Amino acid sequence: MDFIEGEILYVNKPLHWTSFTLVKKLRNKICRKLNIKKLKVGHAGTLDPLATGVMIICTGKKTKLIETFQYQTKEYIATLQLGATTPSFDQETEIDQEYPVDHITKELVEEKLKTFVGEIWQVPPVYSACKVDGRRAYDYAREGEEIELKPKLLVIDEIELLAYNLPIIKIRVVCSKGTYIRALARDIGQALGSGAHLAGLERTRVGEVTLDDCIDGAMIEDAIEALITE
Repeated sequence: MDFIEGEILYVNKPLHWTSFTLVKKLRNKICRKLNIKKLKVGHAGTLDPLATGVMIICTGKKTKLIETFQYQTKEYIATLQLGATTPSFDQETEIDQEYPVDHITKELVEEKLKTFVGEIWQVPPVYSACKVDGRRAYDYAREGEEIELKPKLLVIDEIELLAYNLPIIKIRVVCSKGTYIRALARDIGQALGSGAHLAGLERTRVGEVTLDDCIDGAMIEDAIEALITE
């Protein structure tokens, strides 16, 4: 493989790794192996540290394709905990408020999920990389500063209830670029007359690329070693 000229790699990002960590490990391994100082490497869509799943990573001249991949449809399997919210909308932060769930039924969940299909306006999480006056929103959030983020128009192509075991539900979501599944969890909780946060997230597809096409991110350095040696 010619990583300098450009390659496209499909990687399953491990839990707790940042997207930057994965890119850095890959770049460092290639540079050491090829005895070069610099290599352009980028990814086509960030995954939060508490999420796993498909990441498309491009090297060399293939980084020009990143924007194309970013606009492709994505599929996620999300686990939501109903009846409790957190400031980050996931488990990065502690539960800050609890709500009743006794009124929630499987039928109610399925009914409310249907209302999210199609074009929707979504306010991004304050714990996000959205920029406000040149700074990332999560910087303000971690400093305790309140900011107002503008809603963004996005598309949910499909949403399906996979498992129902209160207070936990599992859903499959097919959506457009820019969708925050954490924010979707927040909005689903509100629609159910309760609260919710994301307890787990896996990106199972980007465009036509699925988990079956991916290298195990935890083994990325060994994988690169093998690919360069071939």
